[in-house]
Amino acid sequence: MQRCSDTLFLVLTTLSILTLLPDQKRWGFAQMGTAQGPLRQVPGLQFQKLLGSGAGGFGALPNLWRYGLMAVWESAEAAACFFAEHPLWQQYQQRTSEIWTAELAPLKSHGLWDGVNPFAYPTQAPEATTGPVAVLTRASIRLHKTPRFWRYVAPTSATVAHAPGVRAAIGLGELPVVRQATFSLWESAQAMQDYAYRSDKHKQVIKLTRQENWYGEELFARFRVLRTEGTWDGRAL
Repeated sequence: MQRCSDTLFLVLTTLSILTLLPDQKRWGFAQMGTAQGPLRQVPGLQFQKLLGSGAGGFGALPNLWRYGLMAVWESAEAAACFFAEHPLWQQYQQRTSEIWTAELAPLKSHGLWDGVNPFAYPTQAPEATTGPVAVLTRASIRLHKTPRFWRYVAPTSATVAHAPGVRAAIGLGELPVVRQATFSLWESAQAMQDYAYRSDKHKQVIKLTRQENWYGEELFARFRVLRTEGTWDGRAL
């Protein structure tokens, strides 16, 4: 990461995947509530979501050892200061076995997350014709639609992790069952598009989503991966 003394003013999105040490399960779960106050006070942090993850990667039950932090910063400098110096992040560094962080620039984003599109900002990142891209899909599921959602979407989402060209994928969420997201990291935009348009299961879920009006709110975003740091399941992606 950049250091605090660097002067970079472009808006920046980051996603961190945090894997807790075996004895830190209770602490990590508590942070879903207690970390919100400190995060709201971080200078330059425009939007943030501390997210849980699903058992087995995409299950409805939680994985209490793995979390995600999605953040939009007013500048790369603000992000660098948080990752280098903030007490909350230092706590995570002490209580995790590994952390993987990606710096991202939005290429395409539509929809809403809590009433806003946090990724609808100007960027100098060119369209990703080569190099890795990342995709985030996020939705608030209508409560009475959750059985149908989990019947169809969870098995389909799990296939993403094994699609050609995927480096990593994970199911994330703000609340169990009803507020869910999927993040996937792809070798290229072409690999991502091949899956999206050629997977019969994926196309079926998209069709059902529209026909049955599963979501009260949803967002899709595609990002250029500027750089990554750390490891995810022991790999430097």
